[in-house]
Amino acid sequence: MLSDHNTKQKVLIVDDEPANLRVLKKILGDLYRLSFAKTGEEALRLVERDLPDLILLDVMMPGMTGFEVCEVLKKNSVSSIIPVIFVTALSDELDEAKGFEVGAVDYITKPISPAVVKARVRTHLSLVQADELRRTRLQVIQRLGRASEYKDNETGTHILRMSHYSKVMALAYGLTENAADNLLHAAPMHDIGKIGIPDSIMLKPGKLTDEEFTIMKTHPEIGAEILGDSDSDLIALAKTVSLTHHEKWDGSGYPNGLKGENIPLEGRIVAIADVFDALTSKRPYKEAWPVQEAVDFIHDQSGRHFDPSLVALFNGCLPAILEIKHRWQDE
Repeated sequence: MLSDHNTKQKVLIVDDEPANLRVLKKILGDLYRLSFAKTGEEALRLVERDLPDLILLDVMMPGMTGFEVCEVLKKNSVSSIIPVIFVTALSDELDEAKGFEVGAVDYITKPISPAVVKARVRTHLSLVQADELRRTRLQVIQRLGRASEYKDNETGTHILRMSHYSKVMALAYGLTENAADNLLHAAPMHDIGKIGIPDSIMLKPGKLTDEEFTIMKTHPEIGAEILGDSDSDLIALAKTVSLTHHEKWDGSGYPNGLKGENIPLEGRIVAIADVFDALTSKRPYKEAWPVQEAVDFIHDQSGRHFDPSLVALFNGCLPAILEIKHRWQDE
């Protein structure tokens, strides 16, 4: 069993004055696992040996200044994610601007207030935990997306391409960068439900019978069941995409026969991205369509399979989409 000490978050305190280190140890020692450094060079060695969750960093030190230490940390991909809070007697606005410019997340001025120190450290460590939770959820989604590839004739590069097509179209539609990134990460889950379809159907080289296709059409609902109800926006979006990417604008799609704008926007975007890449990719059962034929098909299905406004948007995004297609070609 892990001791309470080992489960505490790690805070590195850097200050050349022993009295300041003692004060911060008294304030934070019962709450976090602390390590201490009296110079910038020593701090960088400690970071390399045992990555802290947060750094409290003095600015005016002999040798390397705190600003210089922070610059080094932010240039390293591993240590760049560590939040740095400057603890300093400097209070000039130019000094604060310099601190934020080199990558610090906050400033605490001396003489320090115990309540302020505790509040600032707690706030920024909670943001670290939130970021880590999001990264973990994203990794789970990505691995589930990879799992679905093992049950399908489609390739990992198909998943990659159609996800990026979806992001390009989301941005063109006017979604924020964050919302478009969420769709980029959720789109790989669109066919996760195929995990629940028998291999005799999934791997059949020829045309499916009506009975087999009826079973195949259950994969959106299976995917939604796998993803379940979640307080994660990303997983909730993946569930929406899984459940609605086979719906059609005219209401003839499945599984729920949704029509028009009753189909969530993300499902409508992924539908176009998925079909276009499937058409233009070689499969064991078909050759790749020429790009123009696939584009013509998308246009022909405007108002039937696809949202007409998104088809027009797709046309405008075509140069970016073709660049993505070229970048991630099937091997």
